[in-house]
Amino acid sequence: MKSKISHSFQDETQKAKALWFQSLTLEERMDYFVWITDLILQNNPEILEVKNAQQTTGSIQILSKA
Repeated sequence: MKSKISHSFQDETQKAKALWFQSLTLEERMDYFVWITDLILQNNPEILEVKNAQQTTGSIQILSKA
């Protein structure tokens, strides 16, 4: 993986993240996938037992400070 430190919001856009991910080799992408999967399972081992997740009904409103 290419190491780079940035403090720019420009590097946090979905497009920038997609470009970063596309710059990885297949092996690096798989390593990242395994790392994320391990992180999820370490923090929530019961996630594999969740079956038949239901979609949220209704609307969601996001509030922000004016």
